Amino acid sequence: MGKTPIIDSNQSYTFDDYFKLNYEPDEIIAYFGYNLKSQSLTLPTTQQNLERLTDLKNRIEESLPYISLTSETARREFLIAPVIMELIHYTHAKVRVEYALNINNQLKGNVDYYLKSENQLLVIEAKNADLERGVVQLAVELIAFDNWSTIDNPMLYGAVSIGNIWQFVILHRESKEITQDLNLYRVPTDLEILMKILVALMKNF
Repeated sequence: MGKTPIIDSNQSYTFDDYFKLNYEPDEIIAYFGYNLKSQSLTLPTTQQNLERLTDLKNRIEESLPYISLTSETARREFLIAPVIMELIHYTHAKVRVEYALNINNQLKGNVDYYLKSENQLLVIEAKNADLERGVVQLAVELIAFDNWSTIDNPMLYGAVSIGNIWQFVILHRESKEITQDLNLYRVPTDLEILMKILVALMKNF
């Protein structure tokens, strides 16, 4: 008897469902014909003057002792959203929240944040503060965008966040390889380097 497929081709799945699947991440990604690997990435950083960044960092540091971050809503509103708002200031990116995408029964759902400027960037908030499962969900969303996007860029970029920690994922479109960055960026400690990376990714470096 053959091995039971981890994805039932007759069943409907949303992006959120892949977060819940109790299978190895590379096995889930392999179902779609992509390879998942992890390595330390040297991501591009902008040389642009981020003139408001110190103020944002100070405001976050001042507020954090008074905010309970036990809920996903709190992490999203007080940590993730301010970073995205700052990114809009520097890149004038268009942002879609809860962006609906429907490729087929296995690739559909709502993307937390879809940002579009010179490049595209997907950002998701990992449920239950689980970065590893969040990476799986983000990787599947990037696969969906690879099948959907008409922008002729060789790579698609994504970030998964639990508010105070961010991690990047890159999809290489020609090789169908998805790379999970081993580096983690903390907020507010690593806010400057995090923002420099985000701005660079959105503006073709």
